[in-house]
Amino acid sequence: MNASEPGLPMAVPAEGLPARVRIHEVGARDGLQNEKTTVPTVVKAEFIRRLAGTGLTTIEATSFVHPKWVPQLADAEELYPAVADLPVSLPVLVPNARGLDRALTLGARRVAVFASATESFAKANLNRTVDEALAMFEPVVSRAKAQEVHVRGYLSMCFGDPWEGAVPLPQVVKVCRALLDMGCDELSLGDTIGVATPGHVTALLTALTEAGVPVNALGVHFHDTYGQALSNTLAALQQGVTTVDASAGGLGGCPYAKSATGNLATEDLVWMLRGLGIDTGVDLGRLVATSVWMAAHLGRPSPSRTVRALSHQEQ
Repeated sequence: MNASEPGLPMAVPAEGLPARVRIHEVGARDGLQNEKTTVPTVVKAEFIRRLAGTGLTTIEATSFVHPKWVPQLADAEELYPAVADLPVSLPVLVPNARGLDRALTLGARRVAVFASATESFAKANLNRTVDEALAMFEPVVSRAKAQEVHVRGYLSMCFGDPWEGAVPLPQVVKVCRALLDMGCDELSLGDTIGVATPGHVTALLTALTEAGVPVNALGVHFHDTYGQALSNTLAALQQGVTTVDASAGGLGGCPYAKSATGNLATEDLVWMLRGLGIDTGVDLGRLVATSVWMAAHLGRPSPSRTVRALSHQEQ
């Protein structure tokens, strides 16, 4: 740890929190897909390798989408084999049956589908209604499970939608149940435009539990648009969630929701969890160094406050 003051943050555990949290690192996929310029494949591969060297155990590698829609990830076939030897989980996004075929051909054992809790975002992101998108995913999930592949279901706009505004809790619960019922192993609840607040997080997780959704099947994915990502994460941990999505250096946003800003920075998350005495297995010093390295390739300082504080980057 490269903090200027040794022994900080001081670990002061709080009651009712998990002993360990698994970080689902999304910087290499969700982060880099939003870059205006395409990052070279060799740099992406090195980024993933450096992330694996920090102790992160789940690193989302890429997305097997059509290059027309996400040109920054058009190199999935080249990138995945370059990192497949790493001793970590490397989930990939598969938007449809073709994407699943491409992923399975390369030996992927963890995949993710991407659904929406609202009709407006389903139309913008998938050009389908919510029900049509679920119908498209069902055979994809079924086939993946038949081959014993782990499936994650991303659910966007769980807490608010730029077109529809507030999203009723039962609407989110309904789509979550549909994803689980079709065979998803876990769900990631996305605050795509960063409008959630802690009470809202608690209410949604309570509603999901009451609907029979096991909390150990849930992860949370917060954006920091209004500076609420860490407080929302803490609220989720208090409800028993132990999987948190985060992006090294705070990279990322959402190409289909222009009001979305960066993801929760992995370094900021690790700093908070360390202060709460919660184990992540992550070497914060190595993680900061990795984000500084990537920031240099991107030509701008990291937006993560912890990265800036520990690396003394210019504000």
